[in-house]
Amino acid sequence: MERIRLLIVDDSAVVRDMLSRELAKDPEIEVVGTAADPYAAREKIIALKPDVLTLDIEMPRMDGITFLEKLRKYYPIPVVVFSSLTPASSETALKAFELGAVEVMEKPVIDMPYKLEEMVVMLSDKVKGAAATKHRLMNKVYCAKKPLGPSSSSMIRTTNKVIAVGASTGGVEAIRSILPVLPRMFPGIVITQHMPERFTKIFADDLNRQCKIEVREAKDGDTVLPGIALVAPGNYHMLLARSGARYYVQIKEGPLVCRQRPSVEVLFNSVAKYAGKNAIGVILSGMGKDGASGMLKMKEAGAFTLAQDEESCVVFGMPKQAVESGGVDKVVNLCDIPQELIRLCSEAA
Repeated sequence: MERIRLLIVDDSAVVRDMLSRELAKDPEIEVVGTAADPYAAREKIIALKPDVLTLDIEMPRMDGITFLEKLRKYYPIPVVVFSSLTPASSETALKAFELGAVEVMEKPVIDMPYKLEEMVVMLSDKVKGAAATKHRLMNKVYCAKKPLGPSSSSMIRTTNKVIAVGASTGGVEAIRSILPVLPRMFPGIVITQHMPERFTKIFADDLNRQCKIEVREAKDGDTVLPGIALVAPGNYHMLLARSGARYYVQIKEGPLVCRQRPSVEVLFNSVAKYAGKNAIGVILSGMGKDGASGMLKMKEAGAFTLAQDEESCVVFGMPKQAVESGGVDKVVNLCDIPQELIRLCSEAA
Protein backbone atom coordinates (compact mmCIF):
# COMPACT_ATOMS: atom_id res chain seq x y z
CA MET A 1 0.00 0.00 0.00
CA GLU A 2 1.30 3.43 -0.94
CA ARG A 3 2.06 5.52 2.13
CA ILE A 4 0.84 9.08 2.72
CA ARG A 5 3.66 11.58 2.08
CA LEU A 6 3.58 14.15 4.89
CA LEU A 7 5.36 17.51 5.17
CA ILE A 8 5.47 19.11 8.65
CA VAL A 9 5.51 22.93 8.74
CA ASP A 10 6.22 24.43 12.17
CA ASP A 11 8.64 27.02 13.50
CA SER A 12 9.38 24.93 16.61
CA ALA A 13 12.25 22.48 16.16
CA VAL A 14 10.95 20.51 19.15
CA VAL A 15 7.53 20.09 17.54
CA ARG A 16 9.03 19.18 14.17
CA ASP A 17 11.23 16.52 15.76
CA MET A 18 8.42 15.12 17.91
CA LEU A 19 5.94 14.88 15.03
CA SER A 20 8.53 13.41 12.68
CA ARG A 21 9.45 10.74 15.20
CA GLU A 22 5.94 9.81 16.34
CA LEU A 23 4.03 9.99 13.05
CA ALA A 24 6.72 7.99 11.25
CA LYS A 25 5.79 5.04 13.49
CA ASP A 26 2.49 4.74 11.61
CA PRO A 27 3.00 2.32 8.70
CA GLU A 28 0.58 4.33 6.55
CA ILE A 29 2.49 7.64 6.91
CA GLU A 30 5.87 8.65 5.51
CA VAL A 31 7.28 11.94 6.82
CA VAL A 32 9.08 13.21 3.73
CA GLY A 33 10.34 16.46 5.27
CA THR A 34 9.91 19.39 7.64
CA ALA A 35 9.98 23.15 7.21
CA ALA A 36 10.42 25.96 9.74
CA ASP A 37 8.26 28.48 7.87
CA PRO A 38 6.11 28.83 4.73
CA TYR A 39 9.02 30.02 2.58
CA ALA A 40 10.94 26.83 3.28
CA ALA A 41 7.72 24.85 2.91
CA ARG A 42 7.10 26.26 -0.55
CA GLU A 43 10.42 24.93 -1.81
CA LYS A 44 9.90 21.54 -0.20
CA ILE A 45 6.38 21.19 -1.60
CA ILE A 46 7.77 21.62 -5.09
CA ALA A 47 10.68 19.23 -4.49
CA LEU A 48 8.97 16.55 -2.36
CA LYS A 49 5.36 16.64 -3.64
CA PRO A 50 3.74 15.72 -0.31
CA ASP A 51 0.15 14.45 -0.10
CA VAL A 52 -0.65 16.32 3.15
CA LEU A 53 0.74 19.22 5.21
CA THR A 54 0.53 19.81 8.94
CA LEU A 55 0.65 23.59 9.39
CA ASP A 56 1.18 25.87 12.35
CA ILE A 57 -0.74 29.18 12.39
CA GLU A 58 1.72 31.50 14.14
CA MET A 59 5.09 31.48 12.37
CA PRO A 60 7.76 34.05 11.49
CA ARG A 61 8.04 35.70 8.04
CA MET A 62 4.58 34.46 6.96
CA ASP A 63 1.65 33.25 9.07
CA GLY A 64 -0.21 30.04 8.32
CA ILE A 65 -3.41 31.76 7.17
CA THR A 66 -1.61 33.77 4.51
CA PHE A 67 0.17 30.62 3.38
CA LEU A 68 -3.16 28.75 3.16
CA GLU A 69 -4.54 31.46 0.88
CA LYS A 70 -1.55 31.11 -1.42
CA LEU A 71 -1.75 27.32 -1.39
CA ARG A 72 -5.43 27.36 -2.33
CA LYS A 73 -4.66 29.57 -5.32
CA TYR A 74 -1.44 28.02 -6.60
CA TYR A 75 -1.06 24.52 -5.15
CA PRO A 76 -4.20 23.00 -3.55
CA ILE A 77 -3.13 20.38 -1.04
CA PRO A 78 -4.87 18.91 2.03
CA VAL A 79 -3.82 20.76 5.19
CA VAL A 80 -4.17 19.81 8.85
CA VAL A 81 -3.77 22.90 11.04
CA PHE A 82 -1.74 21.93 14.12
CA SER A 83 -1.48 24.97 16.35
CA SER A 84 -1.72 26.33 19.88
CA LEU A 85 -5.39 27.28 19.98
CA THR A 86 -5.72 30.22 22.30
CA PRO A 87 -9.11 32.01 22.10
CA ALA A 88 -7.62 34.52 19.64
CA SER A 89 -5.92 31.93 17.44
CA SER A 90 -9.04 29.73 17.53
CA GLU A 91 -10.88 32.48 15.66
CA THR A 92 -8.06 32.39 13.13
CA ALA A 93 -8.23 28.61 12.92
CA LEU A 94 -11.93 28.86 12.07
CA LYS A 95 -10.91 31.06 9.17
CA ALA A 96 -8.56 28.28 8.10
CA PHE A 97 -11.53 26.03 7.33
CA GLU A 98 -12.90 28.68 4.97
CA LEU A 99 -9.53 28.74 3.21
CA GLY A 100 -9.45 25.00 2.64
CA ALA A 101 -7.96 23.40 5.77
CA VAL A 102 -9.62 20.02 6.25
CA GLU A 103 -8.77 19.51 9.93
CA VAL A 104 -7.71 21.51 12.98
CA MET A 105 -5.94 20.11 16.02
CA GLU A 106 -4.44 21.72 19.10
CA LYS A 107 -0.77 21.36 19.99
CA PRO A 108 -0.27 19.59 23.31
CA VAL A 109 0.98 21.64 26.24
CA ILE A 110 2.04 20.64 29.74
CA ASP A 111 -1.44 20.83 31.25
CA MET A 112 -3.31 19.23 28.35
CA PRO A 113 -5.68 16.52 29.68
CA TYR A 114 -4.74 13.94 27.07
CA LYS A 115 -1.40 12.20 26.75
CA LEU A 116 1.10 12.29 23.93
CA GLU A 117 0.01 8.81 22.81
CA GLU A 118 -3.58 9.97 22.38
CA MET A 119 -2.48 13.08 20.51
CA VAL A 120 -0.48 10.97 18.06
CA VAL A 121 -3.44 8.62 17.50
CA MET A 122 -5.77 11.53 16.74
CA LEU A 123 -3.30 13.45 14.61
CA SER A 124 -2.41 10.40 12.51
CA ASP A 125 -6.12 9.83 11.89
CA LYS A 126 -6.52 13.45 10.84
CA VAL A 127 -3.60 13.14 8.42
CA LYS A 128 -5.21 10.04 6.90
CA GLY A 129 -8.56 11.81 6.68
CA ALA A 130 -6.91 14.77 5.00
CA ALA A 131 -5.20 12.49 2.48
CA ALA A 132 -8.58 11.03 1.55
CA THR A 133 -9.77 14.52 0.52
CA LYS A 134 -6.93 15.10 -1.94
CA HIS A 135 -9.05 14.74 -5.08
CA ARG A 136 -12.08 16.57 -3.68
CA LEU A 137 -10.57 19.90 -2.63
CA MET A 138 -11.75 21.67 -5.78
CA ASN A 139 -15.23 20.12 -5.72
CA LYS A 140 -16.80 21.64 -2.60
CA VAL A 141 -20.58 21.39 -2.32
CA TYR A 142 -22.34 24.72 -1.87
CA CYS A 143 -25.89 24.67 -0.55
CA ALA A 144 -28.41 27.49 -0.43
CA LYS A 145 -28.84 28.95 3.06
CA LYS A 146 -32.35 30.31 2.57
CA PRO A 147 -34.59 29.25 5.51
CA LEU A 148 -36.71 26.24 4.56
CA GLY A 149 -39.83 24.42 5.61
CA PRO A 150 -42.77 25.23 7.84
CA SER A 151 -43.06 28.32 10.02
CA SER A 152 -41.42 28.22 13.42
CA SER A 153 -44.78 28.01 15.20
CA SER A 154 -45.68 24.78 13.41
CA MET A 155 -42.48 23.19 14.68
CA ILE A 156 -43.25 23.71 18.37
CA ARG A 157 -45.35 20.53 18.46
CA THR A 158 -42.28 18.33 18.06
CA THR A 159 -40.66 19.17 21.40
CA ASN A 160 -40.08 15.48 22.25
CA LYS A 161 -37.89 14.92 19.19
CA VAL A 162 -34.10 14.87 19.50
CA ILE A 163 -31.84 15.29 16.46
CA ALA A 164 -28.41 13.66 16.96
CA VAL A 165 -25.63 14.65 14.54
CA GLY A 166 -22.17 13.13 14.21
CA ALA A 167 -19.34 14.35 11.96
CA SER A 168 -15.59 14.46 11.47
CA THR A 169 -13.42 15.46 8.49
CA GLY A 170 -15.54 17.75 6.30
CA GLY A 171 -18.17 18.00 9.00
CA VAL A 172 -17.53 21.64 9.89
CA GLU A 173 -18.68 22.86 6.48
CA ALA A 174 -21.49 20.27 6.38
CA ILE A 175 -22.90 21.49 9.69
CA ARG A 176 -22.53 25.07 8.46
CA SER A 177 -24.71 24.10 5.49
CA ILE A 178 -27.47 22.54 7.62
CA LEU A 179 -28.03 24.58 10.76
CA PRO A 180 -28.47 28.09 9.29
CA VAL A 181 -31.50 27.03 7.21
CA LEU A 182 -33.44 25.39 10.06
CA PRO A 183 -36.46 27.25 11.52
CA ARG A 184 -36.18 28.90 14.92
CA MET A 185 -38.23 26.39 16.94
CA PHE A 186 -36.76 23.27 15.39
CA PRO A 187 -36.47 20.28 17.77
CA GLY A 188 -33.43 20.12 20.02
CA ILE A 189 -30.16 19.11 18.38
CA VAL A 190 -27.08 17.44 19.90
CA ILE A 191 -23.88 17.49 17.84
CA THR A 192 -20.60 15.64 18.14
CA GLN A 193 -18.01 17.02 15.72
CA HIS A 194 -14.42 15.85 16.16
CA MET A 195 -12.71 19.03 17.32
CA PRO A 196 -10.08 20.13 19.83
CA GLU A 197 -10.77 21.67 23.21
CA ARG A 198 -11.46 25.43 23.16
CA PHE A 199 -12.18 25.34 19.45
CA THR A 200 -15.70 23.95 19.86
CA LYS A 201 -16.88 27.09 21.67
CA ILE A 202 -15.54 29.30 18.87
CA PHE A 203 -17.26 27.04 16.33
CA ALA A 204 -20.57 27.10 18.23
CA ASP A 205 -20.46 30.88 18.68
CA ASP A 206 -19.76 31.37 14.98
CA LEU A 207 -22.73 29.16 14.06
CA ASN A 208 -24.92 30.98 16.55
CA ARG A 209 -24.35 34.23 14.65
CA GLN A 210 -25.53 32.58 11.43
CA CYS A 211 -28.56 30.62 12.65
CA LYS A 212 -32.15 31.25 13.68
CA ILE A 213 -31.76 28.56 16.32
CA GLU A 214 -29.42 29.09 19.27
CA VAL A 215 -26.13 27.21 19.01
CA ARG A 216 -23.79 26.84 21.96
CA GLU A 217 -21.10 24.60 23.38
CA ALA A 218 -22.76 22.11 25.71
CA LYS A 219 -22.32 22.16 29.48
CA ASP A 220 -23.01 19.26 31.81
CA GLY A 221 -26.73 19.17 32.65
CA ASP A 222 -27.91 21.39 29.76
CA THR A 223 -31.51 20.64 28.81
CA VAL A 224 -32.18 19.67 25.19
CA LEU A 225 -34.87 22.11 24.07
CA PRO A 226 -36.53 23.17 20.79
CA GLY A 227 -34.62 25.94 19.10
CA ILE A 228 -31.27 24.99 20.66
CA ALA A 229 -28.31 23.03 19.28
CA LEU A 230 -25.68 21.78 21.72
CA VAL A 231 -22.14 21.06 20.48
CA ALA A 232 -20.03 18.55 22.40
CA PRO A 233 -17.03 20.31 23.95
CA GLY A 234 -13.65 19.30 22.58
CA ASN A 235 -11.87 16.53 24.48
CA TYR A 236 -15.06 15.46 26.34
CA HIS A 237 -17.69 12.89 25.49
CA MET A 238 -21.30 14.07 25.35
CA LEU A 239 -24.18 11.72 26.23
CA LEU A 240 -27.94 12.17 26.13
CA ALA A 241 -29.84 11.34 29.33
CA ARG A 242 -33.45 11.62 30.43
CA SER A 243 -35.30 12.52 33.60
CA GLY A 244 -39.05 12.09 33.13
CA ALA A 245 -39.96 14.04 30.02
CA ARG A 246 -36.78 16.12 30.15
CA TYR A 247 -33.83 15.33 27.94
CA TYR A 248 -30.45 16.68 29.03
CA VAL A 249 -26.78 16.10 28.27
CA GLN A 250 -23.96 14.75 30.36
CA ILE A 251 -20.39 15.86 29.68
CA LYS A 252 -17.82 13.29 30.73
CA GLU A 253 -14.14 12.51 30.55
CA GLY A 254 -13.00 9.06 29.56
CA PRO A 255 -10.80 7.09 27.18
CA LEU A 256 -10.85 7.49 23.41
CA VAL A 257 -13.76 5.66 21.79
CA CYS A 258 -13.27 4.74 18.12
CA ARG A 259 -9.98 6.65 18.50
CA GLN A 260 -11.92 9.85 19.28
CA ARG A 261 -12.96 12.12 22.16
CA PRO A 262 -15.64 13.38 21.77
CA SER A 263 -16.97 10.25 20.10
CA VAL A 264 -20.06 10.02 17.89
CA GLU A 265 -20.42 6.41 19.05
CA VAL A 266 -20.87 7.52 22.66
CA LEU A 267 -23.52 10.08 21.70
CA PHE A 268 -25.47 7.77 19.39
CA ASN A 269 -25.49 4.90 21.91
CA SER A 270 -26.95 7.19 24.57
CA VAL A 271 -29.54 8.56 22.14
CA ALA A 272 -30.61 5.02 21.25
CA LYS A 273 -31.00 4.21 24.95
CA TYR A 274 -32.86 7.30 26.11
CA ALA A 275 -34.66 8.73 23.06
CA GLY A 276 -35.32 5.66 20.91
CA LYS A 277 -38.07 6.30 18.36
CA ASN A 278 -38.21 9.97 19.39
CA ALA A 279 -34.81 10.54 17.79
CA ILE A 280 -33.47 11.23 14.33
CA GLY A 281 -29.84 10.39 13.65
CA VAL A 282 -27.62 12.10 11.09
CA ILE A 283 -24.09 10.98 10.21
CA LEU A 284 -22.03 13.36 8.10
CA SER A 285 -18.68 13.44 6.33
CA GLY A 286 -15.79 11.88 8.22
CA MET A 287 -12.93 9.40 8.22
CA GLY A 288 -13.21 6.08 10.06
CA LYS A 289 -16.12 4.23 11.62
CA ASP A 290 -17.05 6.37 14.62
CA GLY A 291 -20.83 6.28 15.04
CA ALA A 292 -21.61 3.32 12.75
CA SER A 293 -22.46 0.88 15.53
CA GLY A 294 -24.29 3.56 17.51
CA MET A 295 -26.40 4.51 14.49
CA LEU A 296 -27.43 0.88 14.06
CA LYS A 297 -28.51 0.84 17.70
CA MET A 298 -30.52 4.01 17.11
CA LYS A 299 -32.28 2.45 14.13
CA GLU A 300 -32.99 -0.74 16.07
CA ALA A 301 -34.47 1.41 18.86
CA GLY A 302 -36.90 2.99 16.37
CA ALA A 303 -35.07 6.17 15.38
CA PHE A 304 -35.01 7.30 11.76
CA THR A 305 -31.45 7.59 10.49
CA LEU A 306 -29.86 9.59 7.69
CA ALA A 307 -26.39 9.50 6.13
CA GLN A 308 -24.75 12.11 3.92
CA ASP A 309 -24.16 10.75 0.42
CA GLU A 310 -20.77 10.08 -1.14
CA GLU A 311 -21.12 12.83 -3.76
CA SER A 312 -21.41 15.61 -1.18
CA CYS A 313 -18.99 14.17 1.44
CA VAL A 314 -15.43 15.38 1.78
CA VAL A 315 -14.67 11.88 3.11
CA PHE A 316 -17.27 9.13 2.67
CA GLY A 317 -15.91 7.08 5.56
CA MET A 318 -18.21 7.33 8.56
CA PRO A 319 -21.40 7.44 6.43
CA LYS A 320 -20.21 4.46 4.38
CA GLN A 321 -19.48 2.42 7.51
CA ALA A 322 -22.93 3.28 8.90
CA VAL A 323 -24.61 2.25 5.64
CA GLU A 324 -22.67 -1.01 5.45
CA SER A 325 -23.55 -1.83 9.06
CA GLY A 326 -27.25 -1.62 8.18
CA GLY A 327 -27.88 1.38 10.42
CA VAL A 328 -29.05 3.90 7.79
CA ASP A 329 -32.64 4.37 6.65
CA LYS A 330 -31.88 6.92 3.94
CA VAL A 331 -28.81 8.33 2.18
CA VAL A 332 -29.21 12.03 1.34
CA ASN A 333 -27.22 14.74 -0.43
CA LEU A 334 -25.95 17.41 1.97
CA CYS A 335 -28.06 20.12 0.34
CA ASP A 336 -31.24 18.08 0.91
CA ILE A 337 -30.63 17.14 4.56
CA PRO A 338 -32.27 20.25 6.11
CA GLN A 339 -35.50 19.76 4.15
CA GLU A 340 -35.48 16.04 4.94
CA LEU A 341 -35.16 16.79 8.65
CA ILE A 342 -37.99 19.30 8.48
CA ARG A 343 -40.18 16.78 6.64
CA LEU A 344 -39.49 14.05 9.20
CA CYS A 345 -40.26 16.34 12.12
CA SER A 346 -43.43 17.66 10.47
CA GLU A 347 -44.70 14.12 9.83
CA ALA A 348 -43.98 13.21 13.45
CA ALA A 349 -46.04 16.20 14.59
